[in-house]
Amino acid sequence: MAAIKHRRTALERVEKFLSDTYFTDCNLRGRLFGDRCPPASLSYFQTPRRIPYEEAVVQEFRPAQVGESFGPTWETCWFKVELSIPLAWAGREVHFVWESDGEGMVWRDAQPVQGLTKEGEKTSYILTRSLKESEPHSLTLYVELACNGLFGAGKGSMIAPPDPDRRVTLSKAELVVFNRDVYELLVDLEILLDMAQLLGEENQRSFQALYTANQMVNVCDVMDPSTFPAARDLAAAIFSQRNGESQHTIHAMGHCHIDSAWLWPYEETIRKCARSWVTVVHLMEHNPELTFACSQAQQFEWVRSWYPGLYARIQDFVAKGQFIPVGGTWVEMDGNLPSGESMVRQFLQGQRFFQEQFGRICSEFWLPDTFGYSAQLPQLMHGCGIQRFLTQKLSWNLVNSFPMLKTVKNNKDKGRVNHSAFLFGFGDGGGGPTQKMLDRMKRMSNTDGLPRVQMSTPDQLFSVLEKESSQLCTWVGELFLELHNGTYTTQAQIKKGNRECERILHDVEVLSTLAVAQDSVFQYPASQLQRLWRLLLLNQFHDVLPGSCIQLVVEDALQYYTEIRRAGAQLQEEAVQSLCRDLLQPKARSTQSTLVLNTLPWERTEVISRPGPDGTETLALVTVPSMGYALVTQLPQVWVCDTCFWPFPKEDGSITMENGVIAVCLDTMGHLTSLRLLDSGRESVPDGCYANQFALFDDVPLYWDAWDVMDYHLETRKPVTTLLKPLEITLAGGLRGSVRFSLQVGKSSTLTQEIILDARCPYLRFLTQVEWKEAHKFLKVEFPVQVRSTNATYEIQFGHLQRPTHWNTSWDWARFEVWAHKWLDLSEHGFGVALLNDCKYGASAHRNILSLSLLRAPKSPDSTADIGHHQFTYAVMPHRGSFQEAGVIQQAYNLNFPLHAVPASCAQCPAWSAFSVSSPAIVLETVKQAEDRPEAVVVRLYEAHGSTVTAWLQTSLPVKEAILCDLLERPAVQGRLPLEQQGLRLSFTPFHVLSVLLVLSR
Repeated sequence: MAAIKHRRTALERVEKFLSDTYFTDCNLRGRLFGDRCPPASLSYFQTPRRIPYEEAVVQEFRPAQVGESFGPTWETCWFKVELSIPLAWAGREVHFVWESDGEGMVWRDAQPVQGLTKEGEKTSYILTRSLKESEPHSLTLYVELACNGLFGAGKGSMIAPPDPDRRVTLSKAELVVFNRDVYELLVDLEILLDMAQLLGEENQRSFQALYTANQMVNVCDVMDPSTFPAARDLAAAIFSQRNGESQHTIHAMGHCHIDSAWLWPYEETIRKCARSWVTVVHLMEHNPELTFACSQAQQFEWVRSWYPGLYARIQDFVAKGQFIPVGGTWVEMDGNLPSGESMVRQFLQGQRFFQEQFGRICSEFWLPDTFGYSAQLPQLMHGCGIQRFLTQKLSWNLVNSFPMLKTVKNNKDKGRVNHSAFLFGFGDGGGGPTQKMLDRMKRMSNTDGLPRVQMSTPDQLFSVLEKESSQLCTWVGELFLELHNGTYTTQAQIKKGNRECERILHDVEVLSTLAVAQDSVFQYPASQLQRLWRLLLLNQFHDVLPGSCIQLVVEDALQYYTEIRRAGAQLQEEAVQSLCRDLLQPKARSTQSTLVLNTLPWERTEVISRPGPDGTETLALVTVPSMGYALVTQLPQVWVCDTCFWPFPKEDGSITMENGVIAVCLDTMGHLTSLRLLDSGRESVPDGCYANQFALFDDVPLYWDAWDVMDYHLETRKPVTTLLKPLEITLAGGLRGSVRFSLQVGKSSTLTQEIILDARCPYLRFLTQVEWKEAHKFLKVEFPVQVRSTNATYEIQFGHLQRPTHWNTSWDWARFEVWAHKWLDLSEHGFGVALLNDCKYGASAHRNILSLSLLRAPKSPDSTADIGHHQFTYAVMPHRGSFQEAGVIQQAYNLNFPLHAVPASCAQCPAWSAFSVSSPAIVLETVKQAEDRPEAVVVRLYEAHGSTVTAWLQTSLPVKEAILCDLLERPAVQGRLPLEQQGLRLSFTPFHVLSVLLVLSR
């Protein structure tokens, strides 16, 4: 005990020497700055806009004082700071110190030179390291101050909604003499103190470090700098004691993970990038060993556009190998929710940008912070020239500790590898590395008792890991993050906008490509599509699409979706007009002919609607070939089917519907009490159960409001039982039957649903509208089904995977809430039931209950999250056989990609198909113009069933050459494919994504 007391006393003595609260004359940190003087003049002006330097400096400035507060939140203040350095400071190191609780940028000679962020330990700008008498002693600086902190402006906690009235205070603005000798001594002592505290009492080296620190205190007099060298010699003796060859090596790389939007809007991120990167460049000028890994092409593009001078300096350091672009994607996107094609475009846009700007593509995918990892990522990365992957989020797992490389102490691969990564620098809100971090690393690079630390690069790190890769463990399937599962549902309007805009861009590309092939005058809108894709990809950032952002960001995201919809609709109209130039009518004429276009790669027979001549809805059952069009000359109001009947009321208020494929029975509350396949009579709903049952749950997570749903929310389930309007028939007979009802949800929300059954359609649609006014509630819809299986199947990017329906192990239980794209399915041999949706991602399947997550109501970081009007559609599809045999995949696409109906002028026109595929296992996902060859078309296909298959791709386009290519559209070696009478013969393994370059003859 006595030894422990002595050790504690020794630790406290060193801490007291470094920063004493009461005896300031013994405080070493208090001696860091020597003489001081205020600015000769300090003035400012304030603006709600983020304006460029050229506009700012011509404004009218008025006097400002230290201690004054500025705001409110998100305002910008520009300060003009006139400095006069005392002549007596010649030969001294002079800093300009600026302290405020806002984020600042120093401008000098019309260029940004230093970021200032108190939370990021950057509060000074070095004016001169040794003031010369010949140097100008008077100069003018400008400081651009954002009225927000490093992590926005949350009130009370970091993720709280921004305080709109928060003000920032300028607490210090002065010239100071910087005592470099005090600084060096501080760094020595801080490292020794850390060694003593962190190595632990059982470690001999810990005691050596503590003993040395106390010796330094003994010989050092803070009032007498002449005592410092002796103290520093004691520290040097410790740091010079070397490691053995077996010591673990840490590869240190400067980094600054800047969220492209999170607790601040996109516009503020542009300034965060500039503030952070200019500081890095400044450090590199004085520390040539510093390397800095930097991801996200979007952020490079922002700096290129807004700060060309800084960007030119960055390009110089990229050429020197110090400033290292990494990642290969447009932004660090969410790993779960973007579609497969969106993920391809993240890499395509990112890698092309890095190639154009820096002469090379990235060899590593850089995703430190995301909310999940699709099982398709390895294939997509490989197809984009990437063999390496860096992340750390799995260390956040709530239940199971994931076996992954972290730090030396927590390294899960001990004995297998002897190298690990250390990314240093302030991140999320920005800032990056500091000089102190670099100075600490120099001392610890090869010190006995500590791991070896070397300044490194991603390539160096991965190269040594690859040499040891045969000893590493392998993980198969998705890397499921056991946290942040609320992000599959939060901010439903963003989820809806993402799905809709993915569809819009898909359709515009298909129709524009076909228009180019059919019309020599039409120009493919390449630049417009690139702009729209980049907007969509930006919104897929891992705090935007998941919904874990503030209201300002949501507003920006929804505005971008509106722009994609608007511009996309115009581009689509132009493409259709060109593709079908001779078939479409002038708008002034009326006709009963309708041209119906199908952008999916299979023939479709569906009911379509359009406004009739008298303003009423007109329906028609049409058959349209794959990726083509057909003309419908008449739109009959009634369609007769001997094997089906439409909504039929019963005495108890329930209603039945049939359409020749399925039979439905609904009670007065819209519950599905029966769902039968007519050809087999197989019932989907278990006796005594209700499907289409809405349930409300309490939703108060432990840590991260918008991010998390905790397992205990399942214990709070309350079925929605308050009926506002009972079930009634809204459309009877013809080609469509529908019924409608309304419910009260929670205390003040309402839900109205129209349940629709179309002729020949294998699924029942639920068109849902919700006025959502809840707080910390979670709304789901449940479908208990008469199916028994230990696994359910969920669509992911370019394929599907299975997850358990039981909670046998902690790994199973941790997946109580999972993500899916357009469908999930529960099947036993010979029969199954699928849930389809048009904009939802959260789902679960426990035992025999399929559940779709509809709406949440978190209050942080956006207090208004999801409050308001919502419209969405889901569908239930019972089927014989497996989901593959039943065409669940194709039906989910059909729900998400409606047919396009436009008025036509001609009475007759043969149906036309541009592409078709011989196997239902193969989905032709994408048809677009090649990036670098206007005369070529890229088609992207994937195997969707999980099978090995050969398929024929047929096309009516004038193809003269076909070449296999990767996802970056680079032709494969020996990738030429023979053009045969049946088309192109393509071979697939399970979930294989394949791209083909088709060169057209003109």
